Amino acid sequence: MKHIKKLAFGLVLALGLATGAHASSEGGIAWDKAPGKTTDLASLQNGAKLFVNYCLNCHSAAFMRYNRLTDIGLTEKQIKDNLLFTTEKVGETMKSAIDAKQAKEWFGANPPDLTLIARSRAGSGGTGADYLYTYMRTFYRDDAKATGWNNLAFPNVAMPHVLWELQGERQPVFEEREEHGHKVKVFKKWEQVSPGTMTPLQYDQAVGDLVNYLQWMGEPAQNTRVRVGVWVLLFLGLLTFLTWRLNAAYWKDIK
Repeated sequence: MKHIKKLAFGLVLALGLATGAHASSEGGIAWDKAPGKTTDLASLQNGAKLFVNYCLNCHSAAFMRYNRLTDIGLTEKQIKDNLLFTTEKVGETMKSAIDAKQAKEWFGANPPDLTLIARSRAGSGGTGADYLYTYMRTFYRDDAKATGWNNLAFPNVAMPHVLWELQGERQPVFEEREEHGHKVKVFKKWEQVSPGTMTPLQYDQAVGDLVNYLQWMGEPAQNTRVRVGVWVLLFLGLLTFLTWRLNAAYWKDIK
């Protein structure tokens, strides 16, 4: 019995260490919960606008076509007038405006495609949407970096803060704590250096809209899948009940 307890304790300890190591590799802070409103058409439309205006300059969404945005309540005319360059067509995929060679020279690597980013970034800290929601809200000024920016969720990130005019400039405040005999810096709060064009609440809502759009873009049919899945489960439940009663009626006289 003692050996079993020791083995169980060892497994729990190993799991805890592995989880902690994995979490620390994903970033220095806990992820905030994303809004997750993929059924809110107004939020998705605003997120699509932010994506085209701020993200599509460097990042592509090569597996998403502009005309798929009609699923979130936009007409083809609205897409042409507000989200397309004059040389692009509604049926084309979302390609970035930046040259791949220039991007590699400026950032050290080509910016990743964002079509499935909300699905691929899931980890022990939460969903991919949680990660993106935290990531886009934890940039801060760092003159030691080539871009002048750093990020708490993705330390030493090569990407600059493209939404800094909306959020303003902030600096993280750390406090020293002693853990396992070593002094470590732990994030405490944010200090606003200069204001942006949005209030903190407005900026959080805007980032939430952007993340909602990225989450929807990763699987545009997800809301239909969930809705159909509910009806399928209800049908299977009803079918199970009818089968059970039919079985009871069939064997009633034999028993």
